[in-house]
Amino acid sequence: MFNVWIALLITFAAALSWLRIMDFAAAKGWIESKLSRKLIHIGTGPIFVLCWLLFQSVPEARWLAALVPSAITTQFILVGFGIIKDEAAIQAMSRSGDRKEILRGPLYYGLVFVALTLVFWKDSPTGLVALMMLCGGDGLADVVGRRAPLAPLPWNAAKSIGGSISVFLGGLILSALILGIFLFAGVFTQSFASYLPGLFLVAFASTLVESLPFKDIDNLSISLVAVLIGLLMF
Repeated sequence: MFNVWIALLITFAAALSWLRIMDFAAAKGWIESKLSRKLIHIGTGPIFVLCWLLFQSVPEARWLAALVPSAITTQFILVGFGIIKDEAAIQAMSRSGDRKEILRGPLYYGLVFVALTLVFWKDSPTGLVALMMLCGGDGLADVVGRRAPLAPLPWNAAKSIGGSISVFLGGLILSALILGIFLFAGVFTQSFASYLPGLFLVAFASTLVESLPFKDIDNLSISLVAVLIGLLMF
């Protein structure tokens, strides 16, 4: 039991350190708020999921691990409603400097992490693959899309071919990398090759969903489609 509490402290420290580093960089003007928002989006997930490997396989482990995104999500809610004054967090996680923006994308992001941690944990790769698609796929879409837009998508001019390619490749590569680490650690026992068809299908479907013209719900829609396909394939 002592081990899981140590694992919890390390997980909290790692996730919060990344979050506060990005907050600090955005507040100092070293990086723009849009970029810091996406770096939080991309980096927090892999850090958190890799920390799962620190937890012993006991029933309470998933609940303790879920405390980390739960606490961060609670902070988002308090900052979004103005109960906590945290200008660094607002600059890092909002597009326009409006604290209420935190109550949409960042809040959904946190809720998804709590839900998938509790539901899937280390019992199935479905949860971690869905989370990595959310981080590596959706997280990179805006970063790459604005810098290498190529051409706009025919069905959604607000998004580009470059962004969609980054969703597919970023989500696929990050999912494969984290899944490979879990396989190496012996968490899952099937061969890496057996998971590849499912990874490609999850990445493809998530890319299609991300490209649709629905605002502020990518964190929910990508996670949902990734979970549904993961349940069928893994």
